[in-house]
Amino acid sequence: MSTSPPSTAPFEVARPNTVLSGERTGSGTPLVLLHGLTATRRYVLHGSTALARYGYGLVSYDARGHGTSLPAGPSERYHYDALGDDAAAVMTAQDIGRAVIVGQSMGSATAINVALRHPDRVAGLVIITPAHRGAPSADLAHWDALADGLEAGGIDGFLAAYGPLSVPESMRVAATTVLRQRLARHLHPDGVVAALRGVPRSAAFDGLDALAGIDVPTLIVASRDEMDPEHPAAVAEDYRLRIRNAAFVIEDPGQSPLAWRGGSLSRVIAQFLADHGGIRR
Repeated sequence: MSTSPPSTAPFEVARPNTVLSGERTGSGTPLVLLHGLTATRRYVLHGSTALARYGYGLVSYDARGHGTSLPAGPSERYHYDALGDDAAAVMTAQDIGRAVIVGQSMGSATAINVALRHPDRVAGLVIITPAHRGAPSADLAHWDALADGLEAGGIDGFLAAYGPLSVPESMRVAATTVLRQRLARHLHPDGVVAALRGVPRSAAFDGLDALAGIDVPTLIVASRDEMDPEHPAAVAEDYRLRIRNAAFVIEDPGQSPLAWRGGSLSRVIAQFLADHGGIRR
């Protein structure tokens, strides 16, 4: 593991109706990082560059309408096939033929979408806290309320629509602060509003049984429901049962979710990659 800070180069990728903003850190076997709905590229590994120091190239970007990427227009343009094609386009623009795709929440569903629709582009998968079951959300009212709250009242409106965070009471102040900081990173909140209305109405793949079509090394990172009920451990278990030979990790009882700890998560991913020979191109 190198002790020198890895170099980072920003990039932009023009797509139909949007421009995606990202950065590439380090060099070596590429890992493409895909974040969750309402998050930004920072919130896959939470700022950790450990994997770059292990010798991997981290390619991260803000999804359409998120972070510093431009909005794509109406909510109909925010769906999983578009997100998957965005990921493939970023890889092409960065001269990456195949990559390990690391996705969290919405990003994990997008990673599956790429693996099933563009299998030649995917060397491996790291699926972090999946919640998608291969169908549109069963609670569209929840997502619409968040979109309405953000549109009408900004961050305060979003938080009011969200309600009390599903974490232990002792952690709510800190968790709310982090959520505020995350939402404040979006230059174009209207893009996030459109994503909140569009993405939950789409399916990344056709039902959970479609996961049996994945045939690359896969690591699934789950969270316990006590801390992260929006990403049920049961969904991660469903993924594990359907993806052949998938590795599975979850934090010990009483710990904060592994998915929230960038350094620890990076070490787990590094070990998984090492177990598969670094998944070299």
